Amino acid sequence: MTALARAPRRERPLPAPPLALPHAEPASPPLPLWGALLAAAASGPVMDAAFPDRGLWPLVFVGIALVLLALRGRRAGPAFLVGLVAGLAFYLTHIEWASLYLGPVPWIALSALESLFVATGAVAIATATRWIPRAFPTVAGRVILLPVAVAGLWTAREAISAVWPYGGFAWGRVSLSQSESPFAHLVTWLGLSGLSFVLVLLVALLLELAAEERVRRSSRALVAGIAVALVLVVPAFPVTTTGTTRVAAVQGNAKAGYFDGARYGDILRAHLAATAEIPADAGVDMVVWPENAADADPLRDPGSAAALDRVVERLGAPLVVGTVTERDGRYYNESLVWTGGGATDHYDKKHPVPFGEYVPDRAFWEPFAPDLIGLIQREYTPGTTDQVMDVAGVTAGIAICFDIVDDQLTTDMVHEGADIILAQSNNADFGRTDESVQQLAIARMRALETGRSVVNISTVGTSAIVGPDGRDIDRLPWFTAGSMVVDVPTADTVTPAILVGRDLEWLVSGLGLGALAVAGLALGRRGRRAAR
Repeated sequence: MTALARAPRRERPLPAPPLALPHAEPASPPLPLWGALLAAAASGPVMDAAFPDRGLWPLVFVGIALVLLALRGRRAGPAFLVGLVAGLAFYLTHIEWASLYLGPVPWIALSALESLFVATGAVAIATATRWIPRAFPTVAGRVILLPVAVAGLWTAREAISAVWPYGGFAWGRVSLSQSESPFAHLVTWLGLSGLSFVLVLLVALLLELAAEERVRRSSRALVAGIAVALVLVVPAFPVTTTGTTRVAAVQGNAKAGYFDGARYGDILRAHLAATAEIPADAGVDMVVWPENAADADPLRDPGSAAALDRVVERLGAPLVVGTVTERDGRYYNESLVWTGGGATDHYDKKHPVPFGEYVPDRAFWEPFAPDLIGLIQREYTPGTTDQVMDVAGVTAGIAICFDIVDDQLTTDMVHEGADIILAQSNNADFGRTDESVQQLAIARMRALETGRSVVNISTVGTSAIVGPDGRDIDRLPWFTAGSMVVDVPTADTVTPAILVGRDLEWLVSGLGLGALAVAGLALGRRGRRAAR
């Protein structure tokens, strides 16, 4: 008997293992390593161009995109290399001013240190681009969770390098590029770290939308447009002014640099000469001089004290003046409120600049650069005073030079009751580089963030008085002696950025680190299940 012909029986396909789900395996990096390194190298000068002096703020988005594209899908080793190149390309361009007087060693050393932070953060970001799409293989996982994680990790890296080591270096945060952009007002709500988070989040979101081919192009464009619009339509937090105070801020155009060869008292004489041009009947409430404007300590030099007394007597207003004082064998970078007969209040700079105003761990570092370390003989002691002083009935928050970049000091002075911020600086050591305009941009962002007017006064410039809305009230050209005599608004509003303080920084950083950790745990659990 002949067997009946039968069609072959189809075998039911076995279910795919957990790591073979759609999008489970990360796609290959969109760029070969050499292309990623080129993109990283290009990102530095592109991003630097977003900051003053050029101030082409939209370029920060291009720079961020180049970095994120170069990191996408990479493993730890290549990601570290890409991040290192991106960091060096940016910092060697952005802080080139550090080489002006002291040569290439401090410039390269600081750039290399900051680049190591960038490289470490790059590993975390690249890992997130590999893990999160696998752990959460959905549109929401790729388009929502991944951008949030990437932005949080970027912000965490900025936050850590801003405070460590030796007090950190907060220069170059992407938010600081936006002082004159339509995004600047967000700092009233979010602070500088929050704004950095939003900027990176927007770029990461747009990149993920561009790669999400399963969603219609029109839908992706709509989501992108809505995201940008939502950020731009948020108004600045309203600030209520309480009055005005008439300020005379003096830029002496002194030879105040370390190697300018100024004689003892030259900086004081330059500021006395510039102040003498202010009419006696100008009706000022306070006179503000820059950091170290009284290079002859008025607490120890009777001639200097007498000169300050004459300024106060002629203009009928107290003088806020920067000087260097000595107490118990220790030196302080100090701001004094000088009235007829002496100082009535003082602020000692809390965070002297490492390797500029003091040498941390001198015995360790001196063998590496003995000549440079040897230049710093007089070391400043960190101050312990509060950051506000009473000046003619106005509570003034004081920031000496790089104090203005410190988030915590800014928050503290507002909580201590500051009605106005006096930012005293000596930028002479940086010549006609971008350093002073970068610092002014930071002061502008602080004005917005705090809702306070900022009197940014320098020995040589760039000096300006910025209102609570971030706009210039007055400004002086750099390397020109002169003064600004204007009515400056005072305020007592506490913005959300100041109210929340650094808690928001912790939150968004935690979102990034938490998302990465959860993704790693989820993938590990799946791997263990697959191995059973």
